[in-house]
Amino acid sequence: MNWSFEPLVVIPLALALLVFTIGLIRLQRRSNQKRPRVWLFVGGWIALAVALVSPLHQAGERSFTMHMIEHELIMLIATLLFAESAAGGILAWGLPRPLRLGLRGSWKGPLQRLWRRLTDPLTATALQGVVLWVWHAPALFDRALESDAWHAAQHLCFVAASLLFWSAMLDRRRGGYLLSAACLFLTTMIEGALGALMALSQSPWYADYASMGVTGVGLDPTTDQQLAGLIMWIPGGVLHGGVALLLLYRWLTSAEMAHALRAN
Repeated sequence: MNWSFEPLVVIPLALALLVFTIGLIRLQRRSNQKRPRVWLFVGGWIALAVALVSPLHQAGERSFTMHMIEHELIMLIATLLFAESAAGGILAWGLPRPLRLGLRGSWKGPLQRLWRRLTDPLTATALQGVVLWVWHAPALFDRALESDAWHAAQHLCFVAASLLFWSAMLDRRRGGYLLSAACLFLTTMIEGALGALMALSQSPWYADYASMGVTGVGLDPTTDQQLAGLIMWIPGGVLHGGVALLLLYRWLTSAEMAHALRAN
């Protein structure tokens, strides 16, 4: 299998890395301060490139299981690393001067208000759930398999929705640890329900995969879909549940510390 170099995918990936690199160089010239989170962004970019450009992408054309692995890399790994990297400032510094000044000027207020609304924990959770279910509806998923433009739109929606979701979950100022943990547990149910439906289905949902006698992983289309459903159901649930438990632990720890301080 070969690497995929679709312009609709490669150009945005390359531009994102270029803008990030320029922004990092500009900031390093202004300050020699170390920026350890740089590697989180680089790791997220690599995970996204593996999902969208590596042979995994082409394998996803012939196997729903491989396609699901691709989507999980995008929504569970790449965007989580992007959100944790907090690279917005570096990216802003990488933009051309007129755009950078616009972000600091008349655009700043409206963009901040829009970002705050979209990264409200409940809003971001609902958006990701809707995007996940809508794009896995047979009509839209089949269209994405048949059209590069629709496929790119699908992946863009996954990146945007999951980036908003992880940004909301990791920002403790937006409702605190307890609300984020509750949203993560809710997400395990939203994603798990869809994965379970796929895993328990006795017939393939998608026409392109259903037409294959044997998929790219050597399974019949129904079994291939069932395995894909398990991949969505279990790893996604484990990661979201694990992060939720970590946030609950932080909430309990911070509550104990606050209680101790009040007692003193």
